[in-house]
Amino acid sequence: MLPDEPRESTDHSSEGGLPGCYRHPRTATGISCTRCDRPICPQCMVGAAVGFQCPECVGAGHAGARRATTRFGGAPTVDGGLVTRVLVGTNVVVWVLAAYVLNPRLGEVWSLASLGRAHPGGPYGVADGPGQWYRLLTATFLHLQWWHIGLNMLVLLWLGPQLEEALGRLRFLALYLLAGLGGSTFAFLVAGDRMNSVGASGAIFGLIGATIVMQLRDRGPLAPALAFLVFNLVVTFTRPGIDWRAHIGGLVIGGLTALGLMYAPRERRALVQGLTVAGAVAVQAAMLFTGMALYGA
Repeated sequence: MLPDEPRESTDHSSEGGLPGCYRHPRTATGISCTRCDRPICPQCMVGAAVGFQCPECVGAGHAGARRATTRFGGAPTVDGGLVTRVLVGTNVVVWVLAAYVLNPRLGEVWSLASLGRAHPGGPYGVADGPGQWYRLLTATFLHLQWWHIGLNMLVLLWLGPQLEEALGRLRFLALYLLAGLGGSTFAFLVAGDRMNSVGASGAIFGLIGATIVMQLRDRGPLAPALAFLVFNLVVTFTRPGIDWRAHIGGLVIGGLTALGLMYAPRERRALVQGLTVAGAVAVQAAMLFTGMALYGA
């Protein structure tokens, strides 16, 4: 700096003997920041638990604060059941369309139908290739009888909100979809040579498995959830026309996914939960490709 250049003043003093605000030097103030002790004027001061702070100290405090999360890392929300209600609404809308508006076309196009290459007309449905794999997902939202959708949605409304509140919306939605797809892909692996199945039961069984995992994690009462699971398994294997493969596949994938989401250590939670979701997708892809090798073109 040349000797005759004007120097920037670092003195915050102003007329009247009071110091000037560090951001507005011409404004006299008798208030200082309780953290850094710099003078601050009424325009800059931010109320704190004790005294006032300057904008920079407030910003630094917010930057160092830990973001609030649910028990298992999700973003907390005021309404903990929004995704659950959206899923119920989606299922109901699809049921009305399939049963009364686009009957029987929607049921034929969206069902988990598969016919292997060894049969006349095969391969058909999921076994026909990637262009038909959408059925693995659409079938989980498709119901044709009122009692079928009624029972599934009652269980979803019962179990969904508590899981959604604990996991957060995104993790809960991932759990539901992975369980539903797990039921579909396992059903295709076991019975893809000749099958036709619909319903959200695979996803519902996944939520039952996740509820049991959450009770284990929280050391809560296990008896009600286990009794409910046993009851549903008895119905699954004793009533005709029920696709037990989708139920078992959804239960296993949902339970294992919940294990990874709920038992992930806090310091590596994002990594472990991400690997859990990726692992569930990889398992389902392996089942799908194995089924294609068995039944596909």
